[in-house]
Amino acid sequence: MNYQQTIDYLYAQLPVFTRVGISAYKADLNNTIELCNRLNNPQYKFKTIHIAGTNGKGSTSHMLAAVLQVAGYKTGLYTSPHLKDFRERIRVNGQMISQQTVIDFVAKHQPDFEEIQPSFFEMTVGLAFDIFAKEKVDIAVIETGLGGRLDSTNIITPLLSIITNIGWDHMNILGDTLQLIAAEKAGIIKPNIPVIIGEGQDEVADIFIRKAEQENASISFASELFNSKVKSQRSKGWDDLLEVEITENSQLITHNLQLDLTGSYQLKNIKTVLATVNELRAQGFIITDDHIKTALRQVKTLTGLHGRWEVLSKNPLTICDTGHNPDGIQEVLKNIANVQYNQLHFVIGMVNDKDSSKVLSMLPTNAIYYFCRPDMPRGLEAESLKQQAALFGLSGDAYSSVKAALASAQKKANDSDLVFVGGSTFVVAEIV
Repeated sequence: MNYQQTIDYLYAQLPVFTRVGISAYKADLNNTIELCNRLNNPQYKFKTIHIAGTNGKGSTSHMLAAVLQVAGYKTGLYTSPHLKDFRERIRVNGQMISQQTVIDFVAKHQPDFEEIQPSFFEMTVGLAFDIFAKEKVDIAVIETGLGGRLDSTNIITPLLSIITNIGWDHMNILGDTLQLIAAEKAGIIKPNIPVIIGEGQDEVADIFIRKAEQENASISFASELFNSKVKSQRSKGWDDLLEVEITENSQLITHNLQLDLTGSYQLKNIKTVLATVNELRAQGFIITDDHIKTALRQVKTLTGLHGRWEVLSKNPLTICDTGHNPDGIQEVLKNIANVQYNQLHFVIGMVNDKDSSKVLSMLPTNAIYYFCRPDMPRGLEAESLKQQAALFGLSGDAYSSVKAALASAQKKANDSDLVFVGGSTFVVAEIV
């Protein structure tokens, strides 16, 4: 099989959560353990950092990988989902693995797949761990796919664990309260392994504290260790670099940083990154302040991250963001509020197995909406989304595709307007 045939085989043979939803979710680690056994347990052959959370774990993972790369460490990075190419999920020093690597892995282990029947995600985790071991990475940043306790990545023993925050997402799997969701994420906290919580949230902090005590794991909250503020006055709400001032509370040290991820919500993630760096330094990693500054200025270049408050074009100003759950949309709306524009044109699509009402109830009624369906089995029909949105006073037209919706929005928008594209990671994937 060539590369495309190999990818088609994986999609056809293995259940893919992003495409079909909950039916692809395996509520145990048995398949991953068995697959890694047959790969000679590569997950034990390199050091790791494990990251979970509702929002921010992707940005945090990429920022940490960038810092480690600049500091001279050969760095693996495992994230999901991908936007354009499957290989985005597995990188070494920012470079996607080769097509031939994927072809060879699948060809060699196809009998194992057919015997074990892993999900697409379980197979991908096995591939990532196998590559990182063979590449002899110094350290790998591993992002959970969904939850934590039963996530396929949770067979590693990391140097430290990170939980960015807790919000409403995947309630049909993780639970319908923030406490239940937090308990699932807390499943990555392991015996004697330090854990960093990004955001201190009153509703769930005790869950993490209790779990850390049970596991004899030291715990710290990045939001209590650092204060942050935007330093530059951004008149238009978008710049090539976001300038921030971070104060380390314990030592009253101020860091002036520039970040090429310009969404204001990155202020939360930077705190988590700096708290992590401090812990890595305590464990013997040599990471200087200059390494941090150099890395954060070029995260996108170093790691290939896209879709986070990303400017697609400037006439009219067109911005996309992968924020898709209530907390993510709230951050998107804060950034939109910082932009000077006359009229907001909102291109939106969603998936069909999530409660869209929370998000729709948050959106501005004075925007013009362009409803579309991401091109995947879980995509919510554009006309259905339009009807649901009307219940919340949101009006606009339905379009046959994401690209058609975006083209219409950009055609109707004046140079002084703002076109925003989002609602789902899979909408953004079609236009970046």
